[in-house]
Parts: sequence; C-alpha cells; structure tokens
Amino acid sequence: MCAQQAPRAVQSLELQPPTFTSGAELVVVHVTVKDRTGAYVTSLPREAFQVFEDGNPQRINFFTGEDSPITVGFLLDNSGSMRESRKRVIAAVTAFAASSDSQDEMFALAFNEHVRTTLPPSIAFTSSANVLRASLVSAMSTVGLTAMHDAISNGLSHVARGNNPRRVLVVVGDGGDNASTTPVEQVVRQAQASNAAIYTVGIIDPLERQGNPQLLKRLAQATGAASFFPRRLEDVNGVFRQIAHDVRNSYTLSYVSSNPARDGQYRKIRVAVTDRARGALSVRTRDGYRAGGIWQKD
Repeated sequence: MCAQQAPRAVQSLELQPPTFTSGAELVVVHVTVKDRTGAYVTSLPREAFQVFEDGNPQRINFFTGEDSPITVGFLLDNSGSMRESRKRVIAAVTAFAASSDSQDEMFALAFNEHVRTTLPPSIAFTSSANVLRASLVSAMSTVGLTAMHDAISNGLSHVARGNNPRRVLVVVGDGGDNASTTPVEQVVRQAQASNAAIYTVGIIDPLERQGNPQLLKRLAQATGAASFFPRRLEDVNGVFRQIAHDVRNSYTLSYVSSNPARDGQYRKIRVAVTDRARGALSVRTRDGYRAGGIWQKD
C-alpha cells in the first residue's frame, strides 16, 4: 500500500470451503504499536519485539515493519437494511483501493441471504480500483436477508489463498444475521484459526434490533484489528481512511510454535515491545489463536 504503479494482472481462483494444511503451523501476528500520545511507532527493529505463547517465548522467523503488500477482502452487507449506505460504502472501498500498492490483492464479497464474489468468476483478486468499483456497482443491490456468518467464513477461506503474507478483511454491516447456515461460534473459531486481521465497520440503525455490534468487536479483537462504529454515514469514508492508515503502520511477524500439538486448543499470545527512548508503549495484537487450523496457501 504505497506509491501507485500499473495494476498487476488479476489471478483466477474460485471460492472454495476452507482447507487446512499439514506440517509446521505458521502463526502470523499483526502488531500495532503506539506511544503515550497515541501516535503510531513505525521504526522499531525486530529486536524490540518478543512473542510469548501461553507464557513461553517463541522464535520470530519473519518480521516486517515496512508498508509491504497486502491481500485484502471487503465483505459488504448487501441486504435491505444497508440500502441507505450503499453509495457511501462503494465510494469508501474505492478510495481505499485507489490508495493501495500495485502489488496489493483485493476482492469483495457481497452478502444478503446469499454470498457471492463481486468480481467476475474468472477473477479471484484484482489490483485495480476501477475494476473493483465496477464490480461493486454491478453487484450491490441491497435487498434480502443477511448471512453475515456465511460471508465471514467464505471471506476467511478466500483471503487465505492470497500471495501476500499480510492478510486483511474489512467487514461492513450491523453484525446481525438471519440467514446463515454457519453457526456464530464456528465463525469465531475460524477467525481465531486464521492469519487474517479482521477490521469491522458497524453501520447500525438504532431502530433495528437485529444488529450485533458485540460480534463485530469480538472478531476484531480476536484477530488484532479494530472495530469502528461511525455515527453518521458521512463518516464511513473517514473510517476506511483510518483502517488503511492503521494497516500501513502495523508490523507483521510470524513464528512456528514450540508446541507441536495440532489439537485445536486455544493458545494465548502476548507481544512485548521495548524501546527505551520512547518509554511506555501501547501494543495491540491478537490475543491468541486456535492451534491446528491455520489456513495457508497450498
């Protein structure tokens, strides 16, 4: 997500159910560091970071603090409750895409009672903001019920097949669900087993009772991302700019767990960051992961 270059050729890939790999499990951790004033701290070396799993130190085998390419998916509520926000959400996604790097991979899923990719069937990812916008305008009809759980499950599967180690989902909706076949706890477990950071944007009508802002907060916290609840539709574009800024100013590191068991158990993660010159630092990252189910590119 840096200087704009010519868009990269798109890649063909159809949505499939989540798959699980064998062998060593690579745990990816996205880390955001701020100083006591709330400003991003972006120049720290690898040596400043320590990772602990269930209290045990882990060896970091990949680290980047640079604005490296990402694979990002936008999961957009396309049900009738989002009719008023349609144009602003499309504009916000387009602006996010336009600021991206030419090596970024992007896709979008629109969901009402059905979940479908907005891109043509032959295209899995695109680096073109224009292509992405055209697909959204064509696909977003804002009618029907809401299958958010199914959409997140499909989105996690899709983003895992990207080529970039930094993977992000941006979920837009009210958190409610009245049409999914995927149970909510399964979605949470999949998020915990994924290497993607899930940012959530809650567009919630105060007169509607089916929204679930707590789920949106839970998914973001579980993956080390953040949740946003704009008070006005006019604020949606600013929220997307904030998400893009957060992604560009985060660190990504990974490790192979010293615990070889792939038992599906939840393991707690703690990241300690030390910088004597800056003093106390605030660290945001995922609070853990579910072993034995990290989705990776085959």
